[in-house]
Amino acid sequence: VALYKGVVLEDGVFCGPSCVFTNVLTPRSEIERKDEFRPTRVGRGATIGANATIVCGHDLGEYSMVAAGAVVTKNVPPYALVAGVPARQIGWVSRAGERLGEDLTCPRTGERYRLADGALIPIQD
Repeated sequence: VALYKGVVLEDGVFCGPSCVFTNVLTPRSEIERKDEFRPTRVGRGATIGANATIVCGHDLGEYSMVAAGAVVTKNVPPYALVAGVPARQIGWVSRAGERLGEDLTCPRTGERYRLADGALIPIQD
């Protein structure tokens, strides 16, 4: 996995084999565009699957999960599960990386979540 200037990986990030971070939006091998690198932040605990592509300038929220082969072309919210080309949100995942059902309870840890204004928030007991 190649990391370019402007890509920031926070603690606990998993980058699957051959995932890719782009550095500019319109690359050309004959034209130097190092002044066009766009920042990309990958939040704490996020997972990026094998062969996924993260287009520069789009952030991945904490504990989000990008499916293998997905192409991220917009910001990914915290705890979101995205898949496809282009990547679209198909669900939510817990901090433990488990897909959440309608009850928004992690099947592995029992941690509960709630939705507030379209964002997933852990419930502190």
